[in-house]
Amino acid sequence: MNAARIPAVLRAVLRASGRAVALVAALCALACALPHARADAPDAHAQADAHALASAPRQVLVMLRMPAPHFRPDGAYGGGYTDDGTRAARRRVARDLAAAYGLRVVDDWPMPAIGIDCFMMEADGSGPVERLVDTLTHDPRVAWAQSVQDYHGLQAGGPDPLLPVQPAAHAWHLPQLHRAATGRGVTIAVVDSGVDAGHPDLAGQVRLRRNFVDAVPDAAEAHGTAVAAIVAARSGNGVGIAGIAPDATLLALRACWETGGPPARCNSFTLGKAINFALMNDARIINLSLGGPPDRLLRALLDAALARGVALVGAVDPAQPDGGFPASHPGVIAVAAEAQRGVPAGALRAPGADVPTALPGARWGMVSGSSYATAHVTGLAALMLEKQPGMTPARLRADLGGGARMLPAAFTPDAAQAGSMDACAALGRAAGACVCQCPSSSATASLPLPRPR
Repeated sequence: MNAARIPAVLRAVLRASGRAVALVAALCALACALPHARADAPDAHAQADAHALASAPRQVLVMLRMPAPHFRPDGAYGGGYTDDGTRAARRRVARDLAAAYGLRVVDDWPMPAIGIDCFMMEADGSGPVERLVDTLTHDPRVAWAQSVQDYHGLQAGGPDPLLPVQPAAHAWHLPQLHRAATGRGVTIAVVDSGVDAGHPDLAGQVRLRRNFVDAVPDAAEAHGTAVAAIVAARSGNGVGIAGIAPDATLLALRACWETGGPPARCNSFTLGKAINFALMNDARIINLSLGGPPDRLLRALLDAALARGVALVGAVDPAQPDGGFPASHPGVIAVAAEAQRGVPAGALRAPGADVPTALPGARWGMVSGSSYATAHVTGLAALMLEKQPGMTPARLRADLGGGARMLPAAFTPDAAQAGSMDACAALGRAAGACVCQCPSSSATASLPLPRPR
Protein backbone atom coordinates (compact mmCIF):
# COMPACT_ATOMS: atom_id res chain seq x y z
CA MET A 1 0.00 0.00 0.00
CA ASN A 2 1.29 3.48 -0.84
CA ALA A 3 2.15 5.49 2.30
CA ALA A 4 0.41 8.57 0.88
CA ARG A 5 -2.95 6.70 0.99
CA ILE A 6 -2.80 6.05 4.75
CA PRO A 7 -5.03 9.03 5.77
CA ALA A 8 -7.75 7.90 3.34
CA VAL A 9 -7.56 4.35 4.72
CA LEU A 10 -7.92 5.62 8.27
CA ARG A 11 -10.93 7.79 7.39
CA ALA A 12 -12.63 4.86 5.72
CA VAL A 13 -12.03 2.65 8.74
CA LEU A 14 -13.35 5.28 11.13
CA ARG A 15 -16.54 5.65 9.13
CA ALA A 16 -17.08 1.88 9.03
CA SER A 17 -16.56 0.94 12.66
CA GLY A 18 -16.04 2.00 16.25
CA ARG A 19 -12.85 3.27 17.86
CA ALA A 20 -11.47 -0.11 18.90
CA VAL A 21 -11.84 -1.64 15.45
CA ALA A 22 -10.49 1.53 13.89
CA LEU A 23 -7.33 1.41 15.99
CA VAL A 24 -6.61 -2.21 15.07
CA ALA A 25 -7.27 -1.55 11.40
CA ALA A 26 -5.14 1.61 11.44
CA LEU A 27 -2.17 -0.24 12.89
CA CYS A 28 -2.59 -3.00 10.31
CA ALA A 29 -2.73 -0.45 7.51
CA LEU A 30 0.41 1.24 8.79
CA ALA A 31 2.18 -2.08 9.15
CA CYS A 32 1.47 -2.80 5.48
CA ALA A 33 2.39 0.67 4.30
CA LEU A 34 5.55 1.29 6.30
CA PRO A 35 8.27 -1.36 5.90
CA HIS A 36 10.69 -2.14 8.68
CA ALA A 37 13.99 -0.25 8.71
CA ARG A 38 16.21 -2.66 6.79
CA ALA A 39 18.68 -2.05 3.99
CA ASP A 40 18.30 -4.17 0.87
CA ALA A 41 20.95 -6.90 0.78
CA PRO A 42 23.84 -6.03 -1.57
CA ASP A 43 24.99 -8.38 -4.27
CA ALA A 44 27.64 -11.03 -3.57
CA HIS A 45 30.47 -8.92 -5.03
CA ALA A 46 29.59 -5.90 -2.86
CA GLN A 47 29.34 -8.14 0.21
CA ALA A 48 32.77 -9.58 -0.48
CA ASP A 49 34.26 -6.10 -0.90
CA ALA A 50 32.57 -4.89 2.29
CA HIS A 51 33.81 -7.92 4.24
CA ALA A 52 37.35 -7.37 3.01
CA LEU A 53 37.26 -3.71 4.02
CA ALA A 54 35.56 -4.33 7.37
CA SER A 55 37.98 -7.07 8.39
CA ALA A 56 41.35 -5.55 7.50
CA PRO A 57 43.43 -6.24 10.65
CA ARG A 58 46.71 -5.80 8.73
CA GLN A 59 46.06 -2.19 7.68
CA VAL A 60 47.70 0.83 9.30
CA LEU A 61 47.43 4.59 8.80
CA VAL A 62 50.69 6.55 8.42
CA MET A 63 50.57 10.34 8.82
CA LEU A 64 53.06 12.62 7.06
CA ARG A 65 53.12 16.30 7.92
CA MET A 66 52.21 18.94 5.36
CA PRO A 67 54.38 22.06 5.23
CA ALA A 68 52.86 24.95 7.15
CA PRO A 69 51.99 27.09 4.06
CA HIS A 70 49.63 24.35 2.86
CA PHE A 71 47.62 24.36 6.07
CA ARG A 72 45.05 26.96 5.06
CA PRO A 73 41.24 26.83 5.41
CA ASP A 74 40.46 27.96 1.85
CA GLY A 75 38.52 24.87 0.81
CA ALA A 76 41.00 23.97 -1.95
CA TYR A 77 41.66 20.50 -0.60
CA GLY A 78 38.16 19.48 0.46
CA GLY A 79 37.31 17.14 -2.37
CA GLY A 80 40.50 15.28 -3.13
CA TYR A 81 44.19 15.51 -3.74
CA THR A 82 46.32 18.61 -3.83
CA ASP A 83 48.77 19.48 -6.58
CA ASP A 84 51.17 21.44 -4.37
CA GLY A 85 54.88 20.97 -5.00
CA THR A 86 55.48 18.77 -1.97
CA ARG A 87 52.72 16.23 -2.64
CA ALA A 88 54.92 14.10 -4.90
CA ALA A 89 57.69 14.21 -2.29
CA ARG A 90 55.36 12.94 0.42
CA ARG A 91 54.25 10.10 -1.83
CA ARG A 92 57.91 9.15 -2.40
CA VAL A 93 58.47 9.15 1.36
CA ALA A 94 55.39 6.94 1.79
CA ARG A 95 56.69 4.47 -0.82
CA ASP A 96 60.12 4.44 0.88
CA LEU A 97 58.49 3.74 4.26
CA ALA A 98 56.41 0.97 2.77
CA ALA A 99 59.48 -0.65 1.22
CA ALA A 100 61.48 -0.36 4.43
CA TYR A 101 58.84 -1.96 6.64
CA GLY A 102 57.37 -4.58 4.32
CA LEU A 103 54.20 -2.64 3.52
CA ARG A 104 52.36 -1.54 0.42
CA VAL A 105 50.48 1.75 -0.02
CA VAL A 106 46.76 1.04 -0.51
CA ASP A 107 45.28 4.56 -0.50
CA ASP A 108 45.99 8.09 0.66
CA TRP A 109 44.14 11.30 1.34
CA PRO A 110 45.29 14.84 2.26
CA MET A 111 43.72 16.25 5.43
CA PRO A 112 44.75 19.91 5.55
CA ALA A 113 42.27 20.57 8.36
CA ILE A 114 44.90 19.06 10.67
CA GLY A 115 47.99 19.57 8.45
CA ILE A 116 48.71 15.96 7.51
CA ASP A 117 48.64 13.55 4.58
CA CYS A 118 47.11 10.22 5.60
CA PHE A 119 48.45 7.07 3.88
CA MET A 120 46.73 3.72 4.32
CA MET A 121 49.23 0.85 4.13
CA GLU A 122 48.85 -2.90 4.32
CA ALA A 123 51.28 -5.39 5.85
CA ASP A 124 52.05 -8.65 4.08
CA GLY A 125 53.61 -10.37 7.11
CA SER A 126 52.00 -11.92 10.17
CA GLY A 127 53.58 -10.01 13.09
CA PRO A 128 51.56 -7.92 15.58
CA VAL A 129 50.21 -4.72 14.07
CA GLU A 130 50.84 -2.88 17.35
CA ARG A 131 54.59 -3.51 17.04
CA LEU A 132 54.58 -2.24 13.46
CA VAL A 133 52.65 0.89 14.49
CA ASP A 134 55.15 1.60 17.28
CA THR A 135 58.10 1.18 14.90
CA LEU A 136 56.55 3.52 12.31
CA THR A 137 55.70 6.13 14.95
CA HIS A 138 59.38 6.32 15.97
CA ASP A 139 60.54 6.90 12.39
CA PRO A 140 61.50 10.62 12.15
CA ARG A 141 59.72 10.92 8.79
CA VAL A 142 56.36 10.02 10.34
CA ALA A 143 54.08 12.37 12.31
CA TRP A 144 52.35 9.33 13.80
CA ALA A 145 50.98 5.93 12.84
CA GLN A 146 47.97 3.99 14.05
CA SER A 147 45.87 0.94 13.31
CA VAL A 148 42.59 1.24 11.39
CA GLN A 149 39.67 1.23 13.85
CA ASP A 150 36.14 0.01 13.09
CA TYR A 151 32.94 1.95 13.89
CA HIS A 152 29.24 1.17 13.59
CA GLY A 153 25.89 2.91 13.57
CA LEU A 154 24.04 2.74 16.90
CA GLN A 155 20.68 1.32 15.88
CA ALA A 156 18.59 -0.83 18.23
CA GLY A 157 18.16 -4.38 17.00
CA GLY A 158 14.92 -6.19 16.23
CA PRO A 159 11.66 -5.02 14.66
CA ASP A 160 9.71 -2.21 16.35
CA PRO A 161 5.93 -1.63 16.41
CA LEU A 162 4.82 0.86 13.77
CA LEU A 163 3.23 4.06 15.00
CA PRO A 164 1.77 6.91 12.97
CA VAL A 165 3.14 9.65 15.23
CA GLN A 166 6.56 11.32 15.33
CA PRO A 167 7.68 11.50 18.98
CA ALA A 168 9.03 15.01 18.44
CA ALA A 169 5.63 16.22 17.23
CA HIS A 170 4.19 16.07 20.74
CA ALA A 171 7.18 15.65 23.11
CA TRP A 172 9.08 18.52 21.50
CA HIS A 173 6.08 20.54 20.22
CA LEU A 174 7.66 20.46 16.77
CA PRO A 175 5.03 22.63 14.98
CA GLN A 176 5.60 25.38 17.56
CA LEU A 177 9.38 25.08 17.22
CA HIS A 178 9.01 25.56 13.47
CA ARG A 179 7.12 28.80 13.97
CA ALA A 180 10.28 30.13 15.64
CA ALA A 181 12.99 28.54 13.44
CA THR A 182 13.47 25.94 10.70
CA GLY A 183 17.26 25.73 10.43
CA ARG A 184 17.49 28.10 7.47
CA GLY A 185 21.07 28.99 6.54
CA VAL A 186 22.67 26.18 8.59
CA THR A 187 24.76 23.52 6.82
CA ILE A 188 24.84 20.08 8.44
CA ALA A 189 27.24 17.28 7.49
CA VAL A 190 25.68 13.84 7.95
CA VAL A 191 28.70 11.52 8.20
CA ASP A 192 27.04 8.15 7.81
CA SER A 193 26.12 5.49 5.27
CA GLY A 194 24.65 6.49 1.90
CA VAL A 195 21.71 8.93 1.82
CA ASP A 196 18.89 8.60 -0.72
CA ALA A 197 18.90 12.22 -1.92
CA GLY A 198 16.04 11.47 -4.32
CA HIS A 199 13.62 10.34 -1.60
CA PRO A 200 10.39 12.40 -1.61
CA ASP A 201 11.16 13.65 1.90
CA LEU A 202 14.77 14.59 1.01
CA ALA A 203 14.42 15.93 -2.54
CA GLY A 204 16.17 19.30 -2.65
CA GLN A 205 17.47 19.01 0.92
CA VAL A 206 20.92 17.61 0.07
CA ARG A 207 23.41 20.13 -1.33
CA LEU A 208 25.93 17.44 -2.26
CA ARG A 209 26.72 13.75 -1.82
CA ARG A 210 30.21 12.30 -1.59
CA ASN A 211 31.34 8.69 -1.27
CA PHE A 212 34.50 8.10 0.80
CA VAL A 213 34.18 4.29 0.84
CA ASP A 214 36.19 3.33 -2.22
CA ALA A 215 35.99 -0.45 -1.74
CA VAL A 216 32.17 -0.61 -1.61
CA PRO A 217 30.03 0.79 -4.46
CA ASP A 218 28.07 3.95 -3.67
CA ALA A 219 24.45 3.33 -2.69
CA ALA A 220 21.41 4.80 -0.97
CA GLU A 221 21.35 3.04 2.40
CA ALA A 222 18.94 2.73 5.31
CA HIS A 223 20.89 4.15 8.27
CA GLY A 224 22.15 7.29 6.54
CA THR A 225 18.79 7.98 4.87
CA ALA A 226 16.90 7.55 8.15
CA VAL A 227 19.28 9.88 10.04
CA ALA A 228 19.22 12.54 7.30
CA ALA A 229 15.41 12.56 7.17
CA ILE A 230 15.01 12.98 10.93
CA VAL A 231 17.38 15.95 10.71
CA ALA A 232 15.95 17.72 7.68
CA ALA A 233 13.05 15.99 5.91
CA ARG A 234 10.87 18.37 3.93
CA SER A 235 7.93 19.83 5.81
CA GLY A 236 4.46 20.40 4.37
CA ASN A 237 5.03 18.37 1.20
CA GLY A 238 2.07 16.07 1.80
CA VAL A 239 4.06 12.86 2.38
CA GLY A 240 6.15 11.24 5.09
CA ILE A 241 7.54 13.14 8.08
CA ALA A 242 8.74 16.63 8.96
CA GLY A 243 12.42 16.99 9.82
CA ILE A 244 13.48 18.80 12.97
CA ALA A 245 15.27 21.40 10.80
CA PRO A 246 13.46 21.21 7.43
CA ASP A 247 15.16 24.30 5.95
CA ALA A 248 18.72 23.27 6.85
CA THR A 249 21.14 22.23 4.10
CA LEU A 250 22.65 18.74 4.18
CA LEU A 251 26.05 17.43 3.12
CA ALA A 252 25.55 13.67 2.71
CA LEU A 253 29.02 12.22 3.32
CA ARG A 254 29.17 8.44 2.93
CA ALA A 255 31.90 7.21 5.28
CA CYS A 256 30.03 4.02 6.28
CA TRP A 257 28.65 1.08 4.34
CA GLU A 258 25.90 -1.46 4.97
CA THR A 259 25.78 -5.23 4.57
CA GLY A 260 23.44 -7.90 5.91
CA GLY A 261 24.89 -7.49 9.44
CA PRO A 262 25.15 -4.32 11.54
CA PRO A 263 23.25 -1.27 10.29
CA ALA A 264 26.39 0.56 9.18
CA ARG A 265 30.17 0.00 9.31
CA CYS A 266 32.91 2.64 9.11
CA ASN A 267 36.63 2.92 9.84
CA SER A 268 39.19 5.51 10.84
CA PHE A 269 40.22 6.27 7.25
CA THR A 270 36.75 6.68 5.74
CA LEU A 271 35.56 8.75 8.69
CA GLY A 272 38.70 10.89 8.61
CA LYS A 273 38.21 11.70 4.93
CA ALA A 274 34.57 12.64 5.47
CA ILE A 275 35.16 14.81 8.55
CA ASN A 276 38.02 16.63 6.82
CA PHE A 277 35.71 17.26 3.83
CA ALA A 278 33.01 18.63 6.14
CA LEU A 279 35.50 21.07 7.67
CA MET A 280 36.74 22.24 4.28
CA ASN A 281 33.18 22.79 3.02
CA ASP A 282 31.76 25.02 5.74
CA ALA A 283 29.69 22.54 7.72
CA ARG A 284 28.32 24.22 10.85
CA ILE A 285 27.25 20.96 12.51
CA ILE A 286 28.59 17.42 12.03
CA ASN A 287 26.22 14.57 12.91
CA LEU A 288 28.04 11.40 14.04
CA SER A 289 25.42 8.71 14.66
CA LEU A 290 28.06 6.04 15.22
CA GLY A 291 30.39 4.65 17.85
CA GLY A 292 33.67 2.80 18.29
CA PRO A 293 37.06 2.99 20.01
CA PRO A 294 39.04 6.22 20.58
CA ASP A 295 41.22 7.11 17.61
CA ARG A 296 44.07 9.59 17.32
CA LEU A 297 43.30 10.72 13.77
CA LEU A 298 39.64 11.29 14.53
CA ARG A 299 40.44 13.03 17.83
CA ALA A 300 42.67 15.48 15.94
CA LEU A 301 39.92 16.18 13.40
CA LEU A 302 37.27 16.65 16.11
CA ASP A 303 39.55 19.09 17.97
CA ALA A 304 40.11 21.00 14.72
CA ALA A 305 36.34 21.15 14.18
CA LEU A 306 35.70 22.54 17.66
CA ALA A 307 38.50 25.09 17.22
CA ARG A 308 36.77 26.30 14.03
CA GLY A 309 33.43 26.67 15.81
CA VAL A 310 31.84 23.53 14.31
CA ALA A 311 29.33 21.77 16.58
CA LEU A 312 29.72 17.98 16.91
CA VAL A 313 26.80 15.75 17.89
CA GLY A 314 27.57 12.10 18.70
CA ALA A 315 25.54 9.03 19.66
CA VAL A 316 25.99 7.38 23.07
CA ASP A 317 26.88 3.70 22.76
CA PRO A 318 24.80 1.79 25.34
CA ALA A 319 27.44 -0.94 25.47
CA GLN A 320 30.19 1.44 26.69
CA PRO A 321 30.26 2.88 30.25
CA ASP A 322 31.60 6.22 29.05
CA GLY A 323 29.24 6.35 26.07
CA GLY A 324 31.90 5.31 23.56
CA PHE A 325 33.76 7.41 21.03
CA PRO A 326 33.17 10.02 19.61
CA ALA A 327 30.38 10.78 22.12
CA SER A 328 32.88 10.72 25.01
CA HIS A 329 35.31 13.15 23.34
CA PRO A 330 35.49 16.52 25.14
CA GLY A 331 33.29 19.09 23.42
CA VAL A 332 31.08 16.60 21.60
CA ILE A 333 27.35 16.87 22.38
CA ALA A 334 26.56 13.30 23.50
CA VAL A 335 23.02 12.05 22.93
CA ALA A 336 21.17 8.96 24.18
CA ALA A 337 17.68 7.66 23.51
CA GLU A 338 15.12 8.58 26.17
CA ALA A 339 14.71 5.13 27.71
CA GLN A 340 18.37 4.15 27.39
CA ARG A 341 19.95 3.00 30.67
CA GLY A 342 23.42 3.57 32.02
CA VAL A 343 23.87 6.91 30.24
CA PRO A 344 26.98 8.88 31.28
CA ALA A 345 26.59 12.19 33.12
CA GLY A 346 26.15 15.17 30.84
CA ALA A 347 24.57 13.26 27.96
CA LEU A 348 21.31 14.59 26.56
CA ARG A 349 18.22 12.45 25.99
CA ALA A 350 16.05 12.73 22.91
CA PRO A 351 13.39 10.65 21.13
CA GLY A 352 14.99 7.42 19.96
CA ALA A 353 12.31 4.72 20.01
CA ASP A 354 9.66 3.97 17.39
CA VAL A 355 10.66 6.97 15.29
CA PRO A 356 9.07 7.12 11.81
CA THR A 357 11.51 8.19 9.12
CA ALA A 358 12.48 7.83 5.47
CA LEU A 359 14.06 4.72 3.96
CA PRO A 360 15.63 4.23 0.51
CA GLY A 361 13.31 3.79 -2.44
CA ALA A 362 10.52 6.24 -1.50
CA ARG A 363 9.67 4.20 1.61
CA TRP A 364 9.12 4.99 5.28
CA GLY A 365 9.60 2.85 8.38
CA MET A 366 10.11 2.85 12.13
CA VAL A 367 13.60 2.97 13.68
CA SER A 368 15.03 2.94 17.21
CA GLY A 369 18.44 3.71 18.71
CA SER A 370 20.69 6.51 19.89
CA SER A 371 21.67 7.17 16.25
CA TYR A 372 18.20 8.63 15.72
CA ALA A 373 18.12 10.49 19.05
CA THR A 374 21.35 12.13 17.89
CA ALA A 375 19.68 13.22 14.64
CA HIS A 376 16.94 14.94 16.69
CA VAL A 377 19.49 16.98 18.65
CA THR A 378 21.42 17.85 15.48
CA GLY A 379 18.21 19.27 14.02
CA LEU A 380 17.45 21.20 17.20
CA ALA A 381 21.00 22.60 17.21
CA ALA A 382 20.38 23.89 13.67
CA LEU A 383 17.23 25.71 14.85
CA MET A 384 19.26 27.34 17.62
CA LEU A 385 22.09 28.34 15.28
CA GLU A 386 19.58 29.96 12.93
CA LYS A 387 18.59 32.25 15.81
CA GLN A 388 22.20 32.82 16.96
CA PRO A 389 24.62 32.11 14.08
CA GLY A 390 27.66 33.13 16.15
CA MET A 391 26.99 30.70 18.99
CA THR A 392 30.09 28.70 19.93
CA PRO A 393 29.97 24.91 20.29
CA ALA A 394 30.44 25.30 24.06
CA ARG A 395 27.56 27.79 24.33
CA LEU A 396 25.36 25.59 22.15
CA ARG A 397 26.13 22.57 24.29
CA ALA A 398 25.38 24.52 27.47
CA ASP A 399 22.07 25.85 26.14
CA LEU A 400 21.00 22.39 24.99
CA GLY A 401 21.89 20.96 28.39
CA GLY A 402 20.17 23.88 30.12
CA GLY A 403 17.00 22.76 28.37
CA ALA A 404 16.91 19.49 30.30
CA ARG A 405 13.45 18.79 31.63
CA MET A 406 13.07 19.06 35.41
CA LEU A 407 11.29 15.90 36.59
CA PRO A 408 8.90 15.95 39.58
CA ALA A 409 10.31 14.67 42.85
CA ALA A 410 7.79 11.82 42.80
CA PHE A 411 9.57 10.27 39.82
CA THR A 412 11.65 7.21 40.61
CA PRO A 413 15.22 6.90 39.28
CA ASP A 414 13.95 4.44 36.67
CA ALA A 415 11.33 6.95 35.55
CA ALA A 416 13.98 9.65 35.39
CA GLN A 417 15.93 7.46 32.99
CA ALA A 418 13.14 7.99 30.48
CA GLY A 419 13.22 11.79 30.79
CA SER A 420 13.85 13.86 27.68
CA MET A 421 15.37 17.28 27.20
CA ASP A 422 12.98 20.20 26.81
CA ALA A 423 13.45 21.33 23.22
CA CYS A 424 11.23 24.38 23.71
CA ALA A 425 13.38 25.66 26.57
CA ALA A 426 16.59 25.06 24.61
CA LEU A 427 15.38 26.95 21.54
CA GLY A 428 13.87 29.62 23.77
CA ARG A 429 17.29 30.28 25.27
CA ALA A 430 18.79 30.75 21.83
CA ALA A 431 15.88 32.92 20.65
CA GLY A 432 15.75 34.94 23.87
CA ALA A 433 11.99 34.45 24.01
CA CYS A 434 9.30 31.89 24.73
CA VAL A 435 8.65 29.67 21.70
CA CYS A 436 6.14 27.05 22.98
CA GLN A 437 2.97 27.32 25.04
CA CYS A 438 3.65 31.00 25.61
CA PRO A 439 1.48 33.31 27.76
CA SER A 440 -1.28 34.93 25.76
CA SER A 441 -0.29 38.43 26.84
CA SER A 442 1.96 40.09 24.27
CA ALA A 443 3.64 41.88 27.16
CA THR A 444 5.02 38.63 28.52
CA ALA A 445 5.22 36.35 25.47
CA SER A 446 8.55 37.78 24.34
CA LEU A 447 10.28 37.94 27.72
CA PRO A 448 13.81 36.49 27.44
CA LEU A 449 14.50 33.16 29.10
CA PRO A 450 17.38 32.92 31.58
CA ARG A 451 20.50 31.16 30.35
CA PRO A 452 21.95 28.28 32.39
CA ARG A 453 24.71 29.34 34.73
